[in-house]
Amino acid sequence: MDILFQPFAFKGLQLRNRFVMAPLTRSFSPGGVVTAQVAAYYRRRAEGEVGLIISEGTGVARPAALNDPNVPRFHGERELAAWKRVLDEVHAAGGAVAPQLWHVGAVHNRSSNWAPATPYESPSGLTRPGRKFDEGMSEEQVADVIEAFAQASAYAKALGFEAVELHGAHGYLIDQFFWDGTNERSDRYGSPTLPGRARFTADMLRAVRVAVGPDFPIIIRISQWKQQDYQVKLATTPDELEAWVTTLTDAGADIIHCSQRRFWEPEFNGSDLSFAGWVKKLAGVPVITVGSVGLTNDFISGGSGEAAKVASLDELVRRMERDEFDLVAVGRALLQDPHWVRKVREGRTGELQDFDRAALATLT
Repeated sequence: MDILFQPFAFKGLQLRNRFVMAPLTRSFSPGGVVTAQVAAYYRRRAEGEVGLIISEGTGVARPAALNDPNVPRFHGERELAAWKRVLDEVHAAGGAVAPQLWHVGAVHNRSSNWAPATPYESPSGLTRPGRKFDEGMSEEQVADVIEAFAQASAYAKALGFEAVELHGAHGYLIDQFFWDGTNERSDRYGSPTLPGRARFTADMLRAVRVAVGPDFPIIIRISQWKQQDYQVKLATTPDELEAWVTTLTDAGADIIHCSQRRFWEPEFNGSDLSFAGWVKKLAGVPVITVGSVGLTNDFISGGSGEAAKVASLDELVRRMERDEFDLVAVGRALLQDPHWVRKVREGRTGELQDFDRAALATLT
């Protein structure tokens, strides 16, 4: 396991090991303000020796950025003061933390008795191919969203966070621009090609870079699959994938967080390289892998009642040793047990726990 516990350094990011806490929506922040209990939840993971904590998704300053009133926001005096408390707690425990900045786009609200103050924002008003949800964003709205992400990133740097992550995966706003099934625009943000549809994100990355300067790490999380359709592939060949990810790195992305349902699955025929492995090979930047690390099944299968048992980390180590990725994000295993990383380091694998979905209802 030694390779998983080597320090990692990139720009201003100095991590004690290669483990990252994956962003996990918790909905324990009434009115969008994180509580002392949330701060303690993150501190426990830092005490458990997680190298980098990526926060749950937190909303940028757009009225319809979020679809849940209990998800935190990353703007406003009270909200940012509460995030500073999270930061101080994590630092006191020797950890590092990056906020994940989020705009849900055209994804239905999670509460039947609540709705955002304004219509949802999306590239073309589609929540999935062929399903009209609202009107598409105007060019002025596009510019305002880009500015909101840049401003939130500036707040993150000013508060003392180690990095910032943009949520560009799983069928939310940024990903809706990537996907031809939800982006039917005819202006500069629409295109028959994936790099063309990535122009919105490239403009955002450039704006964020201006806001944070050259030395502050910018992470972007991407995925092939969507919550609207688990089988979607934005890039169906390595060439398409290279054109996509280099568009992002050329615009300022420093680290790419590659979301898969299962980190070990091959991305393309003819190679056992995972999505993260291909991105690292083609983009040449540090990469985070994620997807069922330490467990036997993915979170989607778990939602249908299948048990998520403790799994060997041998395949993770094998792929790490061949330099397939640089960092490893862990979600449900860390949600279940804040000391998971420490137990792995100390060889206490017999104490690792199966994932119980009841953990989703608490701040363990």
